[in-house]
Amino acid sequence: MSKLIQYCISLFILGQCYALPLGEQITLSPDPGVSHGKNKFVLAVFDAHAPERFREIRMNREGYQYGSPLLGNTSYFPTGVLGDARVLSDKQLWYQDVQYITNNVNNIEWPQAAQALAEAGGLQNLSSFNVIYENQWQYTIPDGVSPGILTNWTQDHLFSMERLSTNPYVVRRLHPANDTLPFLIEENVVRQVAGGVSLDELHNSGRLFFADHSVQKRFPINPGRWAAACSAYFFIHPKSGEFLPLAIKTNVETDLIYTPLDDENDWLFGKMAFELNDLFHGQIYHLSNTHDIAEPVYLAALRTLSIRHPIRGFLDRVMYRAFAVRPIGDEVLFNDGGFFDSSFAPTNFAGRSLSSYLYDTGAGFFQSTQFAIDLPSRGLVNCTYGPALKTMPFYDTVNPMVLAINEFITTYVEAYYPSDALLEQDQELQAWMLETIEKAQVIDFPSFPLTSRSTLASILAHISFLAGVAHHVLNGATPGESSGILPLHPSAFNKPLPTTKGSIDDLMPYLHNETEALKQASLLVRFNRPLLEEHKESLVYMFSGKDFLSQTMPTVEHAAEKFERQMEMISDEIRGQKFDERGLAQGMPFIWRSMDPRRIPYYLSV
Repeated sequence: MSKLIQYCISLFILGQCYALPLGEQITLSPDPGVSHGKNKFVLAVFDAHAPERFREIRMNREGYQYGSPLLGNTSYFPTGVLGDARVLSDKQLWYQDVQYITNNVNNIEWPQAAQALAEAGGLQNLSSFNVIYENQWQYTIPDGVSPGILTNWTQDHLFSMERLSTNPYVVRRLHPANDTLPFLIEENVVRQVAGGVSLDELHNSGRLFFADHSVQKRFPINPGRWAAACSAYFFIHPKSGEFLPLAIKTNVETDLIYTPLDDENDWLFGKMAFELNDLFHGQIYHLSNTHDIAEPVYLAALRTLSIRHPIRGFLDRVMYRAFAVRPIGDEVLFNDGGFFDSSFAPTNFAGRSLSSYLYDTGAGFFQSTQFAIDLPSRGLVNCTYGPALKTMPFYDTVNPMVLAINEFITTYVEAYYPSDALLEQDQELQAWMLETIEKAQVIDFPSFPLTSRSTLASILAHISFLAGVAHHVLNGATPGESSGILPLHPSAFNKPLPTTKGSIDDLMPYLHNETEALKQASLLVRFNRPLLEEHKESLVYMFSGKDFLSQTMPTVEHAAEKFERQMEMISDEIRGQKFDERGLAQGMPFIWRSMDPRRIPYYLSV
């Protein structure tokens, strides 16, 4: 039987069930824990108000329609009478939230940073970029720049460990049998950098990693700005076990390959060129991977699930204000002459194009981007063909959050579905599943019909992970506190790239002037949300909203209280991080605090 036929049968059964007089409706014996109250979440088969529930769903199917994608050719965006109204409401909430940030950046922080820079004599050398950040931006990033970023930015170890923390979505381990070498390096160079080991030996032993931004050479660059499209090798050192950079290939112009053996300016330039591409990638990948996956799943739910359905109630909570970001981005961030064009080398069209490319090539795939699947698939954890990384800060930081999310959601699902058998009888749930696959066209979504509570829990867990965790690794506080800090992380170069090595006498002419540097800093700090704890909108409170919990049951409320305590413990651990005797925290020469659960939203914020 085709999925479409099954879907039609599901809708027919719903219609027949809800169309019967109240005394003749098809019902099942409810679980004792399931409430019949009109203000409580309840499955359709236990709902005493079935006819109005069916009318509600019919109205939602008419009012929420699938509109064209925004910010690239990715996933559908809501339109229709109800869809347009919801988008407008979400945008109004977003603008209310961002007013505090906008006022402080424009009226206080930017002028103060500019004054401090002027008093210091402007940008005279690489160290003078520190003036832009030291004791600045105290309203938008009150904890300041991540410790170590301003003092240790020239260290190779900081550069490499950013691939395992502030943007962990690019690097992958090269498989000895399944992957060929993307590019070659002079053998004597490799042996000097890698402790006497050859490139082939690094590859064959599973110690070689690759990060590739070469696709960026396809996309246009704003006039008067320049960028490379770098690829890079990283490796696990055979003696120290440290994760370190080996080489950076620019893939443009004369396609220079930089290594740690080059002179200081050349190697620093190579790292800056890679970081420029990585900053661009991170801001676009976050759209393709979080917004573009989670939003169409939610849109399908709005069209198929009653507001009284527990899964709809869950998604209403986690997808708070979800439909604000893409249209606002379209209007003020990725518009012609908007924030993106004003600071980045790639044009706003390049951003949209990269978003489409990333979405189609993996970032937009539902199951394969799950936390427990993605990292092992790239050889970053639980690798069977090479030595383990000495430390993986992204995994170590995020895994406890993911486990706590999974625990809450398991309790939630089992509270409403005491057995797997009840899933099959929940026609709204099955309609949502098929709608997500057939109509919303979410890539790599679990198959229809849904027969396992564990599968349902994994779906809800991944939506929660995308909204409350993954989004903030690349966005939120991270760019303003670490991954976008100058001079290592420029958003553009201000002169053409060198065509030969050994020709850079001074790096300053390639980098932003005072105005452009302040523009970059002021843009990236806007992504943070500094009032989350005060407003109870941090990850700690993901499942603690009064409107949400008042419609659940005691077991769910207890689980939400436990989740709060777990997040607070994780937060305390992150806030307590210090440099060890080697000057490292989580094996890195900087302290990554941006994923503190008290400081990140539980929703898709920017």
